[in-house]
Amino acid sequence: LFDGIYPFYPQQRKVFVFDVSTIIVIVVFLTFTCSFLLIIPGIRGRARIYWTLRVLLSLIVGVVIVVVQFTGDWETGWVKANTSYKSFSRALVNVDIGLHVGLAGVNVTLRGNPVNQVNETIDYNEHFAWSFNADYDQSYSEGLERGLPSPILYVAEKFTTQSPCSMHRQYRISSHYASATLWVAFCTWLISNILFSMPVLVYGGYMLLVTGAFMIFSLLSFSTVKNSLMCPIQFGTAILRTGYGGSFWLMLAIGLLCFVAGITVVALHCFNLDLLKTFFDLHEDKAEEYQEMTEVYVNPHFVNKGL
Repeated sequence: LFDGIYPFYPQQRKVFVFDVSTIIVIVVFLTFTCSFLLIIPGIRGRARIYWTLRVLLSLIVGVVIVVVQFTGDWETGWVKANTSYKSFSRALVNVDIGLHVGLAGVNVTLRGNPVNQVNETIDYNEHFAWSFNADYDQSYSEGLERGLPSPILYVAEKFTTQSPCSMHRQYRISSHYASATLWVAFCTWLISNILFSMPVLVYGGYMLLVTGAFMIFSLLSFSTVKNSLMCPIQFGTAILRTGYGGSFWLMLAIGLLCFVAGITVVALHCFNLDLLKTFFDLHEDKAEEYQEMTEVYVNPHFVNKGL
């Protein structure tokens, strides 16, 4: 590390937005989408458009609920600073330092301006997990042993259990509750799809409202960290400030979409049931049933006996 020798990393670095779990979830939902697109030509008339809208909207809601569990951009922040690169060295480097908070942990990014400085390539992205099966302090200790750059260790130290900032407890608890409510939202999303396929339309609309409510609850749980005092992450005169990231706003948009869809289904059930049945492709089935019921065949033997 000090004589031009790069540190050895026994494990692969984790990207702060997409990782293997996120890619697996996206591939699974894309498989369902492609399978549905293959059977679309077999649906006739306007029902093809209605089926496409229903299935695609439902898949979008489901994939977002699952994917945001593994993303690392619920809260993000960047700062540009001139800071020391290594311990026991007076050399200063011009770097961009990023903090990316997810439900499973934090990612600290260090990128040089330019990338090549002090005879090294400054481009790091380190993940420190705080999920139930992970030990954040152990990850931080391993970073110390590997000789990570000082800016990364300084930011990661703010989230340790021994830090006087108490940021670890605040973020860890709020993230766990947010993750739990999102899994409940995923279950209610599955129930809503079952109710729509039975079909029990109005109850499916109610479950969409419940799904949107649990999404909003997860956002409220994660946002509670903003109500407590936070230790400043400062590099000289520059302060690293964070704000809600893409996953947070995406979850808010999908939650509002579930509210709009649920309210629309319930309102149509109360004021225009025919339009709702048309959208769910139920009118044609009922018409065929009525048509079949008009063709009645009676056995003359029972008619003659007055039965």
